[in-house]
Amino acid sequence: MDKTVLLAKENNVKVGAHPSLPDHQGFGRREMVMEPEELAACFIYQVGALCGFLTRYDMPLNHVKPHGAVYGMMARDLRLARAGMSVAKTFNVPFMGLAGTCHQEAAEEMGVPFIAEWFADLEYSPEGKLIITKYS
Repeated sequence: MDKTVLLAKENNVKVGAHPSLPDHQGFGRREMVMEPEELAACFIYQVGALCGFLTRYDMPLNHVKPHGAVYGMMARDLRLARAGMSVAKTFNVPFMGLAGTCHQEAAEEMGVPFIAEWFADLEYSPEGKLIITKYS
């Protein structure tokens, strides 16, 4: 993280946190059962580590965007979305997520600025829901 944050500073690139599930072997791409309180603590730990490096180089945190499987879990589960949103609120930054899902609902409910994103390389259902295909 140290080298990445320094490189971002040298190139005037904003830095956002990309917290994940504690699935090191699967790189956060496998779903895990977690209670909202556990998820919030897991995210605070990860975002806090990044913020240490950002402080070292006098840079602000720009946003929080969940990584991998937890992104989809939070899009479907309002309790988990609220937990993740509480972390963005704790660090006083916007939350980046998928519009029209629990991401946006929790952000609006909790007064957290929301950055909607769209994936050009993925498919969407007729209802506008992201279709994630698992490859084995």
